[in-house]
Amino acid sequence: MASLLDSVTVTRVFSLPITSSISPASKVPSISARRISPVPEFRGLKASWRSSVTQSASLGTNLGSRFARGGRIVCEAQDTTAAAVEVPNISDSEWQTQVLESDVPVLVEFWAPWCGPCRMIHPIVDQLARDFAGKFKFYKINTDESPNTANRYGIRSVPTVIIFKDGEKKDSIIGAVPKETLEKTIERFVVE
Repeated sequence: MASLLDSVTVTRVFSLPITSSISPASKVPSISARRISPVPEFRGLKASWRSSVTQSASLGTNLGSRFARGGRIVCEAQDTTAAAVEVPNISDSEWQTQVLESDVPVLVEFWAPWCGPCRMIHPIVDQLARDFAGKFKFYKINTDESPNTANRYGIRSVPTVIIFKDGEKKDSIIGAVPKETLEKTIERFVVE
């Protein structure tokens, strides 16, 4: 094996002929020169679509129409005709005056910035604040920034919505719930 490898010569340039010779002791005729073409240069991906419609014989499907199809993405703007109401955030220091001493019922959403379901319920609470403006007060409190209030009311998971009336906790809802669920709860405490 070693004598065979010693007798084989390979050139490094692909455009030149490559010759191999086997030692005469092996009594095998030498291999004649052969030209090997280099690998073609990569020039990126190219895609061409035929304008004519072709049929796939095996599947009987219309391949041309599949490639000819186009798509578009339509984004609709949010309804900006209604006045934008963003529920204000409050802190531990504002809790007493804004929530407990309020003359109307108050809905407080306990949330955290890392909470995915909290982001889902934010727009619902904002919409309810528009719908019940003047009849109810709405606040959000970040449990990471105001842990004392969260601990005081035993908040173990977010989002948690608590309704207060006359300074007392009246009802609580845990988790991201549908708008209808919150509406029904609010309507029980609305001041007419």
